[in-house]
Amino acid sequence: MVGADVRWISARGQGNDEGIERRLMTGIFLDVTGRKQAEESHELLAGEMSHRVKNLLAIAAGLTHITSRSSTSIEDMAKQLTQRLTALGRAHDLVRPLPDRQGSAALLGDIFTVLLAPYDDDGAFAGRIRVAVPRMGVSEGAATGLALVIHELATNSLKYGALSSATGTLDISGQMDGDDVVIVWTEQGGPEVSVPDGPGGYGSKLLQRTMAGHLGGSITYEWSPSGALVTLRMSGARLSI
Repeated sequence: MVGADVRWISARGQGNDEGIERRLMTGIFLDVTGRKQAEESHELLAGEMSHRVKNLLAIAAGLTHITSRSSTSIEDMAKQLTQRLTALGRAHDLVRPLPDRQGSAALLGDIFTVLLAPYDDDGAFAGRIRVAVPRMGVSEGAATGLALVIHELATNSLKYGALSSATGTLDISGQMDGDDVVIVWTEQGGPEVSVPDGPGGYGSKLLQRTMAGHLGGSITYEWSPSGALVTLRMSGARLSI
């Protein structure tokens, strides 16, 4: 190993040490680093795909629950649910890299607003998700990572937090702090929140890895009975590259 460069080596040989001269044996060493990295990448991808499928099922269940609260008939519920699922598809298209689109994928505020629109209620509880962030363009590469973070936080809120409750609200505010962008995700009015036990599951690790590696920043949590407060700190340069 040289510095942080790790190499995987496979050793092969044949024979025994009977009559060995000068304590020397012959054999070959193969550098299998590429194969090992590919295996690890496949395992990571399989883990992420499994996690995302579970999240999509949770989202479908959560959106069905939200829709049932504001629907007046089965037909109305079917219409609203279809609209929400369609909006969710459009939201992912917004940040999906396309070969004929270059530069900024969208504005920062638009990414939050469009990705979270399917989770907002209609009728009396409309507008319970509010977004106020700096006006800046986000590159396609950064938008993909940011969408994953928003998707993960929204899924958790839909299962356990403010978005799971008819009276819950979600405020997203942001500001520049030097060269960094700081986003504060504030949930209120949902079920009483308790501090999670243990190091967290796959989703928590995915968030930490995406924030640190993909967006050049960090994610921190504050837990209070009234709701979760999540702070996202991201490199402004990394967002706009």
